[in-house]
Amino acid sequence: METNPFGWLSVLPPVLAVVLAIATRQVVLSLLAGVWVGWVVHAGGDPLAGTAAAIQCLVDVFADAGNTRVIVFTLLVGALLIYMQRGGGIDGFLARVSRWRWAETRRGAQLMAWTVGLGVFIESNITCLVVGTVSRPLFDRLKISREKLAYICDSTSAPVCIMLPINGWGATVLGLLGVQASLGNLGEEGPLSVFLQAVPLNFYAITTILLVLFVAVTGWDFGPMARAERRAREEGKVLRDGARPMVDTDVLTVPAAEGAGPRLANMVVPLAVMVGMVLAGIAITGAIGVNADGIANPSLMDYLDQSSGSTAVLWGVLAGVVVGAGLLWGQRLATMQELVDLAFRGGGGVLPLAVLMALAFAIGMTSNALGTGPFVAAQVQPYLTPGFVAPIIFVVSGFIAFSTGTSWGTFAIMIPLAVPLVAQFNAEGAVVSVPLVVSAVLGGGVFGDHCSPVSDTSVVSSMASASDHIDHVRTQMPYALLAAGITLALYLVVGMVG
Repeated sequence: METNPFGWLSVLPPVLAVVLAIATRQVVLSLLAGVWVGWVVHAGGDPLAGTAAAIQCLVDVFADAGNTRVIVFTLLVGALLIYMQRGGGIDGFLARVSRWRWAETRRGAQLMAWTVGLGVFIESNITCLVVGTVSRPLFDRLKISREKLAYICDSTSAPVCIMLPINGWGATVLGLLGVQASLGNLGEEGPLSVFLQAVPLNFYAITTILLVLFVAVTGWDFGPMARAERRAREEGKVLRDGARPMVDTDVLTVPAAEGAGPRLANMVVPLAVMVGMVLAGIAITGAIGVNADGIANPSLMDYLDQSSGSTAVLWGVLAGVVVGAGLLWGQRLATMQELVDLAFRGGGGVLPLAVLMALAFAIGMTSNALGTGPFVAAQVQPYLTPGFVAPIIFVVSGFIAFSTGTSWGTFAIMIPLAVPLVAQFNAEGAVVSVPLVVSAVLGGGVFGDHCSPVSDTSVVSSMASASDHIDHVRTQMPYALLAAGITLALYLVVGMVG
């Protein structure tokens, strides 16, 4: 691995952004500071050149089609939410669930959110959106904090998606493992076999999912989350005083159109169309990719590997918006002009989130330019021993994901480092499990994502639950650290036994 010319300064920008965000609650300014400092470092300390490079970085965010699709998807979500409100869809959902006994309890509402999170596993951002949209009205009525909803959204999205090969997460990991297989680093095993063996060893994902279930059933909370729940339960405040929810309250408090009444279909149908179109988008973009690459006799994994998750999600949300608008117009609940006005109002309500997404991408680009991830990985490589490979890889993967805000980027950095290292140990007579180490990379990436305020899934979870973003990060972090501590202990035990 080449020497990083920036050394430990490469770690400064993302860490500075995270620390400032948590300390000041000014996420946008903190991310801007991290981006600026990063490019000043890249420019050798020249503030003028660094400033020019930082501005160019912000512009270049939109040069990446995937980034632009995610930002557009974010704005469209605001329109989708406001259409469901205006059509009486949210009122219809509340009217329906009010007939169910479990909907009268805090435990039942949280279990419902957990179950929906497990069931919608096609894409992590869609999981967050569906869980938040379906659950938020019920949580508000039962005085369950928005922080708790954001925690359930976040902790049932990536941890579920990472354990399944039939979505974009699985396809990405299988693609990375496929490269290692071609290099002979997987031994007699194939990429899918290694992935499936790594699933039951992904202690962080499993522990996180079970911890959410335990919290929902028992009502056990600690740290900042306990204070948030006490505030919501005793004072009736689902948000703290002074909180800045990621969705403007104007979007969430739009009254149903006159004469609409509770109409459950106006929420269920757009959401169902959205999920269905995401699946169709994955299939279509996968087929296009397979044909473009000329893959003969493609398998399901080939189609998934060639698909575009950001394109599928954009198509899905756009389809949901079109259907939602069609329902309002067809039921004479809104004119064409009103539909346009509502769409702009909804998009404006989530504009701060779109800005935050763009800055999160920018800090990731800055870290990539400085070589932050590879540098951190290189620092610990000399200290890896067979029995401690998995726990150390888990910690390093977590730190990289925390700093860069991307678990997928962490996988791309760590799998090419960790798998050949294991192959080398095994060639020298040591016994190190490849699936165990792969699971450490995957779990560590998700763990770092859960703790990072610049993670896209954390940002979308805050949006879907209409929570203050820093409040979400602060309340979720103790649970993520608890799950990580249990995970680390399990890796140490398995590593010693193995």
